Parts: sequence; C-alpha cells; structure tokens
Amino acid sequence: MVLALFQIADLLLRVLGWIVIIQVILSWLIAFNVLNTSSQGLRAFVGALERITEPLYRPIKRVMPDFGGIDFSPLVLLLVIQILRMLLSGVAVDLINAGA
Repeated sequence: MVLALFQIADLLLRVLGWIVIIQVILSWLIAFNVLNTSSQGLRAFVGALERITEPLYRPIKRVMPDFGGIDFSPLVLLLVIQILRMLLSGVAVDLINAGA
C-alpha cells in the first residue's frame, strides 16, 4: 500500500516535470514567433500551463537573482522535481528492504 503511494507521487512528479518542459518549449516558440498567439485554443492551452506552473516558479524567482531576462526558475524546478523523485525512490527502497 505504501509502495503504491510512492509510485503515485513519482508519477505526479513526472507529469509535473513534463508540464514544465512543455510550458518552456511553448514559451520559446511563442517568443520566436513560431507559434501564432492569435489562436484562441493555443492561448487557452498556454494560459492553463502558466496557471499551473507560475505558483511553483514564484518562490524560486523570489530567491534567485535577476539574470537579465533569462528565467532559470523552470530549470531549478526541474532539478527540485528530480531530487524529490530520487528521495522518494530511496525511501521506497528502504521500506521494501525493511519489510523483507
């Protein structure tokens, strides 16, 4: 049961990581005028991704210094997600070994 909870948490962290990656790629494509923002569907999709990721970026942006137009908060968030996934897998392995 506990292992299933760790797997669910790992899955959610993986999905969050992909959401961050997709949001970053879309923001680059919009910044370089590859994607047209006049499309209502694209605007809604990008807006939804920003509503998901912005609360996660905000604390990171408060701590990090200004790098002059380059936002490293998605990279920091991806690193935090990977660290959390490693910690979760370590705890799960410890629980499995303790039960055996």
